[in-house]
Parts: sequence; C-alpha cells; structure tokens
Amino acid sequence: LLPDGLVPLYRAPRSDMPVTQFARKYVEAAGLVKFDCLGLKTLTVLAHAQDLVRRAGGTLDLGNLPLDDRATYEMLGHGDTVGVFQLESSGMRDVLTRLRPDRFEDIIALVALYRPGPMDNIPKYIACKHGAETPDYMDPSLEEILKETSGVIVYQEQVMQIAQVLSGYTLGRADLLRRAMGKKIKSEMDAQRRHFVDGAVARGVPESRASHIFDHVAKFAGYGFNKSHAAAYALVAYQTAYMKANYALEFLAASMTLDLGNTDKLTLYRQEIARLGFRLLPPDVNRSAATFTVETAERGERAIRYALAAVRNVGAGAMDELVKERERGGPFRDFQEFARRLDTKVLNKRQLESLVAAGAFDSLESNRARVFQSVQNKIPPARAGPTAGGDGAQSARRGATARPCRVRRAARRRPAEARRR
Repeated sequence: LLPDGLVPLYRAPRSDMPVTQFARKYVEAAGLVKFDCLGLKTLTVLAHAQDLVRRAGGTLDLGNLPLDDRATYEMLGHGDTVGVFQLESSGMRDVLTRLRPDRFEDIIALVALYRPGPMDNIPKYIACKHGAETPDYMDPSLEEILKETSGVIVYQEQVMQIAQVLSGYTLGRADLLRRAMGKKIKSEMDAQRRHFVDGAVARGVPESRASHIFDHVAKFAGYGFNKSHAAAYALVAYQTAYMKANYALEFLAASMTLDLGNTDKLTLYRQEIARLGFRLLPPDVNRSAATFTVETAERGERAIRYALAAVRNVGAGAMDELVKERERGGPFRDFQEFARRLDTKVLNKRQLESLVAAGAFDSLESNRARVFQSVQNKIPPARAGPTAGGDGAQSARRGATARPCRVRRAARRRPAEARRR
C-alpha cells in the first residue's frame, strides 16, 4: 500500500497530461477530485456565430444573454429546434410542444428528465406546470425544495436537500445517502432508512410519512441527475436557441461551417433555411469564403453564401488559398485570369471541374460547358490530379503533378541526347 496522498502516475505517449493509475474510487480516497471535462463542438458554433454577428456590426455578448427572451421560448414551444443543442431530436421536439417552456428552469428540468427512467416523470411535470394536476410535495416542509420542479424530484441536489430539511442530515451525510441510494446495497439502505426516519420523526413528521418519503426518494435517486450539470447543458441549449430565434442566418451559417463534410447535416440545414424563408446563395469564386458566410444579396435581403470548402472534392486547404489570392489581387475577371493567378499545384483539374459543376464560376461565365472546355485546355493531362476525391493539398501530393512532368521532360530529352551521341 502507498502512503496516504501518494498516487502512481502514467505518462501517456500522446499527451503531456499525467494520468493516474488508480480508478476513481481509489483516487478519491487518496484525496483527489474527479472532474469530467467535455469538449463540445457547439461551443465553437456559438463562437463562430457571435463573430459573424459582430462582423455585421452587431454587439452580441453570449455571456450576458437575457434568459427571458420571448422569441426564444416561442420558438422552443413550437418545436423549431433544428440545430439547437440537446433539444433537436424528434422526441424532444414533441415534449417541447407539450411543455411550452417559458423560463430557464424548464429547460434545466427537461435536460435532466429526458433520459431513460426520469422520462416517466415528464407527463406529471407538464401536467403540474399547466395546472392539470396539483403538485404533491409530500410534506409542507418540502414545498420550497420541490416547487421549482412542480413537485417532481428531478435533481440529486433535491435528494440531499430533502434529507437535510426533513431529517436533519448534514450536506456531507446527505451526499452519502444519495450514493447509498444509487448503489442499492441493502445493508446500507436499511441503516440509512433508520437514520432518515428517526431524524424526520424527531422533527415532528409522522413515521409512516417519513418512510413513504424515503421510499419515494430512493426510487428516484437511482437515476437522478445533478442540477449543476443539467444547468450547464441547459445554458448552452438556451444560447443556441437564442441565436436561432434572433440571429438565424448567422447561427445556421456557423452550424453548417462546423459540418462542412457531413452531407446529411448540410441537407437538413438547407431544408431549414428554406423553411424559414431565407435564401442559400450558390458558391462563387468571387464572393464565397472557404466557410459559410452571411451577406446582403442584390435585392437587399440578407442570405447565406455557400462555402467553397463544402463543395465536394475540392478541399479546405485549396479553398483557403483561393480566398487569399482573391484578397491579394482582387476579384477574378474571368476564368482565364483565374487560371493564371492560381497555380495548378493549388488547384488541379478535378478540383476545378468540381467548382465548375457547383456553379462557382457562373458569375464569370454562365456557360458551364465553355468553362469545362477551358479547364481541359488550361490543365494538361499530367496535371489533372487524382481520380479519387480528397483534400486539395493531399490530392496535389497524391496526384500526378510533379512526377509525370519529370517523366515527360526526360522523354523529350532522350531524342536530343541520342542525336548528340
């Protein structure tokens, strides 16, 4: 056994972070605390959407959003949650239309309840919220704890508060009660029941009621969710809902950017853009960025411009270089100038053909067949690129761009060398 406070470490080969060789239970006994650190793509979506709003002159601050925005709750009540974190599944949308949330606490509760086990309490939560049922607080002293969730035990913190208020537990001992209820170990449960009931009786609660409350709490505690976790998730859900309700174009453009390579998700977002009555402008070598952006169209309405990097078989790296060249030298006047300014090491024949097929050159030449022919004439077969798709930079490396050229030059030299001999 190691002395108290010492934990053996392991150095992961691909990380600088030390890793304990003890599992959670033993790590906690050694004095360490376990934290779950989650990386969410949604946070990047929100940051990108906020940046798009600011580029357009807005002053959005995601850290200080009003939590009582009417447009946000109306949108949630209609189940219009495509792209909204935690709330976009068909089952969740059905619950939202029945719940009609009108406060942030409803979202926290829904995040905690919408899981196997707690889902059984969703109908009661909805019925009590809208007055179809009367909340059952089980004891008058528990009303303050359960009022927020309409008499339904939703959070692990409520379990601990009930033990504290009803039976005089300290919060430390209440946490041990919560753990014992989760493990369902009979000997521990029997000991906790006796302590819980005795404490409640000492505070004037009838023994039968105290025993009933213990059984009810124990049933819930096995699948309870901690409120701090649910609140953090609910805040991200609310932020995405707020963005969609108030800055739909920026939010959808950011969402599509983070799903550039996911055809199914892009199709879903395109349908949502159409449903909301917005336009999705086609890719354009003179207007598009590598990512999805928001711009003002010719008729004055704001729209989303399709990302160049979302076109199949072109690659994000190559599109970044295209945009950089446009920013350096100005808009392209025609395809011939485009071909002169962008080296074939940046864009090969396959990538150019994909851009033509997507309409990215339509603003320069509306006749796509003519542009296709220009591609054939400008890019020799040896520089046509690979036959398989992939990132542009990788395609240039994998394709026959350098080696075949050397082969052709060697072939041309051979007759001259033979004549010299």
